[in-house]
Amino acid sequence: MVNAFAGRWSVYHCIPTLERGNDSDKENLMSATESKNTNKILAISAAVLALILLLLYMQGSFVSKVQPGLSPLAKESRSSDTAIVEKRQVDDILAWPGTVKSRTVANIAPKTTARIIEIKVNAGDKVKKGDVIARLDERDIKAQENAAQAALASASAQASRALADEQRTRSLYSKEAATRESFDAVVARAKEAQAGVSQATSAITEIRSHLADALLVAPFDGTVVKRLKEPGDMGLPGVPIVSLQTPQGLRLEADVPSSCAGRYSIGMNVKVRIDTLAQTTGAQIDEISPEVDPQTRTQLIKIALPAMEGLQPGYFGWLEQACDQHEALLIPTSAVQHIGQLEVVKVVAEGRQLMRHIRTGKTFGDQIEAISGLHEGETVIAHPEAQ
Repeated sequence: MVNAFAGRWSVYHCIPTLERGNDSDKENLMSATESKNTNKILAISAAVLALILLLLYMQGSFVSKVQPGLSPLAKESRSSDTAIVEKRQVDDILAWPGTVKSRTVANIAPKTTARIIEIKVNAGDKVKKGDVIARLDERDIKAQENAAQAALASASAQASRALADEQRTRSLYSKEAATRESFDAVVARAKEAQAGVSQATSAITEIRSHLADALLVAPFDGTVVKRLKEPGDMGLPGVPIVSLQTPQGLRLEADVPSSCAGRYSIGMNVKVRIDTLAQTTGAQIDEISPEVDPQTRTQLIKIALPAMEGLQPGYFGWLEQACDQHEALLIPTSAVQHIGQLEVVKVVAEGRQLMRHIRTGKTFGDQIEAISGLHEGETVIAHPEAQ
């Protein structure tokens, strides 16, 4: 009996032991999870810290801000390595946008009202002088020509009969068989009939010239730049069907504010930049419009361009020229160092050097304008990277 009780006690004693083992596993699992989460948090924190340090470096936060006269020279600067900050009058170079256009441009338009039957060219096609550009409907003109020919035949018949009457009456009058009055009347009718013939002949000539106008031809060798109509459209007098221009004699046409246009003159040498070709060239002003646009307050200036390989009408360009002047502090371009987003120079003062933050503007050859941070007469290191 005692043995039986002891066996039961052993069984019951094992149950709490198993439960305690399960609790221990759970604790181990939770500890592992917390450890992984901690590692993730540490990794994210390190990444954020690295990003903050990178931003601070780009802003120049790690550049030591040296007070004037506190940074000794590593070695004595030679005079050839330094430059004096000088004040000088410089030109304000401005650029006005323009378009390359041909000197010779022709808008091909009909002289009469007629429907367009055919257009034989497209934009970009090259044509020779006399090539057919378009053909108009000539049926109405043909009908007018037929009517004019019938009128001419009728007038010719009347003139022939009047001439015969004149000859007959003249013979009778010479024999005193007709009166002077009847003779003068017959002569007048003959002249009137002859005038009718001349009028009918002129009408036919005019109609035939209109018939020739039904064919639109190229007036010179050139390139078609625009096609403004399509077959089936109505051709109207003075309304272009295509636009034609020559590739020679190109000009840059730019609208310049009237305040600066007064500085230009015909024959003046200017600089022109063609963006498409990435080229800058010298050119001469060919024409200046005296009229000022009342809305934009600009004047049209045309600049004759030299021969440039690849230059085509329609290209975009710039007219570059000084419009005014101002005083500027100039230093060598090589003296400026870039640290992140900052511009700095090394200034020499009392045998020592200090780093100065500056702000620069336009460049003028191998010099650059210092907008702030420097004063006239100060000395800067021309090639700080060499030290």
